[in-house]
Amino acid sequence: MTNISIIGAGRLGTSLGNALSKKGYRIKALSCKRLSSARESRKIIGEGRIFSDNIQAARIGELIFLCLPDEKISEVTKELSSTEINWSKKYVFHCSGLLPSQILKPLKDKGALTASFHPIQSFSQKTTAPKQFENIYFGLEGNSKAIALSQKIVQQLGGHPLILRVKDKALYHTACSTASNFFVVLLDMAVQLLKQTGLQERKAFQILYPLVKGTLHNVKKFDIQASLTGPVIRGDQKSIKEHLETLKNMPPYYKTYLKLAEQALEIAKREKKLSPQKIKAMKNLLEGK
Repeated sequence: MTNISIIGAGRLGTSLGNALSKKGYRIKALSCKRLSSARESRKIIGEGRIFSDNIQAARIGELIFLCLPDEKISEVTKELSSTEINWSKKYVFHCSGLLPSQILKPLKDKGALTASFHPIQSFSQKTTAPKQFENIYFGLEGNSKAIALSQKIVQQLGGHPLILRVKDKALYHTACSTASNFFVVLLDMAVQLLKQTGLQERKAFQILYPLVKGTLHNVKKFDIQASLTGPVIRGDQKSIKEHLETLKNMPPYYKTYLKLAEQALEIAKREKKLSPQKIKAMKNLLEGK
């Protein structure tokens, strides 16, 4: 199994195609709504015929990756299943972290072996280096034969397979989104707050980056709970009051801070970092009592 067609030659599709090409897979087709985008992807990968027609692209691949926005996967699946292509000799993987492989049922009914294949990594550009697939996990779910192939591909990319149950896909994707997307949101919040001291945005980020990097290092070296520091875990009511006072004229940040402080307090309670009396006092403070 070496011939691959990629439908959706965006950031993920191009990055994945480039990484697979470097491992000996042949990228036979790159399909994108805009041919200019497909040309750009071919230049990065170094191979593959370009198409704006998904059906033509699918014909020449033994393994088809659907690297599409979630809302487009069902539409493209129906489009492909309406053709006379012999799907019994093809594998079809979609790369959504949320949707189950069942969304590919029209192709499965035609004989295709289907799975969801989701790299737990963020791709901010098409030129993401192949090494970004190394030592990451891939969420896999689907037909047993398709899973077997997907595991082989993951291992060749230097990653680790994570076999998922259909009922766990939403939880899995929520966890990934929280860790990646909301981490960026929180960092933006911290930068915006620091900017109000008169700093430029880039400088504010440079100041906070070593702190973020050090925290992630601690999480990796120790564990999440042991890496939690700050006024909540210390039961420092004075600092919390000052923070809330500072944020009172910024309602969105105020609400976010309160919710995060409540979660930090739950960790402190779970890990028995504070006495019951301090837990109660902190809880009353956060509830405005």
